[in-house]
Amino acid sequence: MALFKKLYKIKKQHKKEQKIYQQTIQVFPQLKYPSLEACSDYEQALRYKFHLSYMLGEVLIKAYQTWYTGGGFKLKNNIKKANKEFQIFREIFKEFDQINSSILEGLIDNKQLFLKEFSRIKNILKIHQDYKAILDNIFHNFNYFIQNFDLIEEWLLSDDFKERYKKENHPYPSLLDPKKLNDKNEKINYHNIPAELAWEMNLPLPDNYEFVWLSSALSGHAAMTMYLELCEVNICKYIHHNPFIIYSNIFMQLLNNPLKYNVIAYTDYTHVYVSRGDLKRFLNLLNKNKPVLYLVRDPISRLKTGLNHINLKANRLDRFDLDTPIERVLDRETYYFESPLPTCDHIKTYWIYAESFFRLNFLTQFFKIEKITYLDMASIKPEYAYHTFSQLNALYHFRQISKNLFHNTVVYDMLGAFLSIPLILCVDLENFGVNYADGKIIEILITTRQFFKLHKINNYKKINPVLFKDNLPFENLIFCIPKEQFVYLENNLTLIKCIQSYLEEFISKMKVKFDLKAKCLICENQILAYLKNNQTLMRQWKKIFDQELICIKQHHPNIVASWKYYQEFEKMCKELD
Repeated sequence: MALFKKLYKIKKQHKKEQKIYQQTIQVFPQLKYPSLEACSDYEQALRYKFHLSYMLGEVLIKAYQTWYTGGGFKLKNNIKKANKEFQIFREIFKEFDQINSSILEGLIDNKQLFLKEFSRIKNILKIHQDYKAILDNIFHNFNYFIQNFDLIEEWLLSDDFKERYKKENHPYPSLLDPKKLNDKNEKINYHNIPAELAWEMNLPLPDNYEFVWLSSALSGHAAMTMYLELCEVNICKYIHHNPFIIYSNIFMQLLNNPLKYNVIAYTDYTHVYVSRGDLKRFLNLLNKNKPVLYLVRDPISRLKTGLNHINLKANRLDRFDLDTPIERVLDRETYYFESPLPTCDHIKTYWIYAESFFRLNFLTQFFKIEKITYLDMASIKPEYAYHTFSQLNALYHFRQISKNLFHNTVVYDMLGAFLSIPLILCVDLENFGVNYADGKIIEILITTRQFFKLHKINNYKKINPVLFKDNLPFENLIFCIPKEQFVYLENNLTLIKCIQSYLEEFISKMKVKFDLKAKCLICENQILAYLKNNQTLMRQWKKIFDQELICIKQHHPNIVASWKYYQEFEKMCKELD
């Protein structure tokens, strides 16, 4: 009875202090305590919930609150139970140092379930005590682990888990069985797991893709994209510096296209940098037993394209009208560091520091060597593309297309880069006395034939024949208009002549601009000469190439031997030695 009297006094005092606190913060709100979760010692505070004194306190409070139903008579047994539970938690905390605040919260939320399955949970942790990666995964997702323990236990004790993950010490083991995840009839499958949770549990991406397509930047990936899409290949890809964003978007693309011929693609862009550490996790969540197609290119030629690569200005005009000075519209591009012209100096001021420029060996290490097919960019030039894709079709069995569709597929020539974001000429119909129903502005899209295909610009009609009788100096240049707006243009000669006059001047001035630029473009021989005169820089590039070409030199020396300018570079390096 004395104990219950003390508890009553403590409760009474606590209520009094709570009342004073509430009154105080009404007058001085700045004195309000922060939430417990926001405190720096929150994790330490959670640990107190597993101290014997705290657990005994819970027992005493429960006995006090249920005194009228005989709570006091159960006190002795409940104290014994609390002591036993304390010993269990102390054992867990002693053996595993991964326990943090989220795990503690999981233990608190699922305390009885954990205690009920403790012997089985302990067995799993003991079996995998030498496999840190799966222990980290378990503790990182401890709530989910406890709540779905039967399913996870079956997987972690399976031979499949041992062979696929534990035997090779895989750094990102899946917490769930991938085979079951791909089966929609299973209770837990990819369709009812959010992408964020899938990433947190290291679940490999859904398996409904045929192969993995890898490429380094500046290696013809835009043309390759167009070819694959012509073959009705659904390319699952997302460009972002955060690997989780890449993963989650591809995750949804695969789930949303269960019946398509899917391919997972990753291009190692230099302007959207993903660190090796971050990229390692994403690549480890791909199926290493899938075939891999790697698009490669002579690294000196890649440097050439990089140096000549234009960047669009932030203040460029993507939309303009018939009163806009053409010079202002054409002033839309620059080179690295806002240089007006390409220069070999950018080899040492930019490209040598672009770590993701050349990571071929790094990217291929996550897949089986015998599964990798290297494809040289030279083999997808228009004159060779049909033959190349006939060979690829024999390997990957996607749709074969007719030969004539493989012509005119150079996407990133100078015009393609200049119009990588299309221009839009806005024409106000009100100035031409046109009666309009849906809007007074028609929009003429200026793009290239390749981008029209690549970006699947639907519901647009090409109007080159309406505007121009003669061939244009740019074979790939096209003008198109929304189909529903064509009616305002087709029979209005005044409108056509006005647009025609403006665009003829636009094309003429663009031709002059491009002709001047073409004379300033850097070629591979200039790069080799520059490196020859910068021997320290040449040694730096040799070190990079030697490291990242190990695999392809070993397994496909014929491709490396075909790289004319890289072979010249190697010859220069030998002369240097």
